[in-house]
Amino acid sequence: MATERQQGAGTVQDGSMQVVMIGLGDEKFALDAAMVREIIDPIPATKVAGAKSFVPNVINVRGNVIPLADLRIRFGMPRTDDSAETRIVVIEVEIDNEPVLLGVTADKVYEVTEISRTDVQQTPRVGMHWKPEFIRFITKWREEFVIVPNMERILN
Repeated sequence: MATERQQGAGTVQDGSMQVVMIGLGDEKFALDAAMVREIIDPIPATKVAGAKSFVPNVINVRGNVIPLADLRIRFGMPRTDDSAETRIVVIEVEIDNEPVLLGVTADKVYEVTEISRTDVQQTPRVGMHWKPEFIRFITKWREEFVIVPNMERILN
C-alpha cells in the first residue's frame, strides 16, 4: 500500500487531494497545496540575463530573491498582460534533491479545494498544448477538466 508521501504530500486518505486552483489563460490547473507557501500580489521583477525563457525574472519576497516562472511560456500559451486578478503563487519544489522556492505567475487564483483522484484521466498523447510529461494527471473539478502539473519536470 502506498504511503501518503508516495501519493503526494497533499493526498488524503479518501483518495482526494488538497489543491490550489489557478488559471492560466483559459486553462485551469491544480497545484498540490502542500507545495504552496503563499499567494501574493504582483511585485516588481528583475530580468536576469541568460535565464531560461520561462523563468526570465527574479523577485524579492520578504528578503529572499526567488525565480519567477511564467508557465504560459513553458506550455506554449500566448503571453498576457497582468490584470487585477493576476497573482504570484510561491511554491517549494525539489530540484536536484534540494528544496527550491519559486514564484509562478497565475492569471487568477480560484480557491483551495479538494479534487478527486478517483476520476483521474489518462493524459492524451495528441491534441495537447504541452508535453504529456509535464502533466501528473487530469481530473474533474466542478464538471470541468483540470490539469495537475508535474512541477519538477516543468522546471527542469
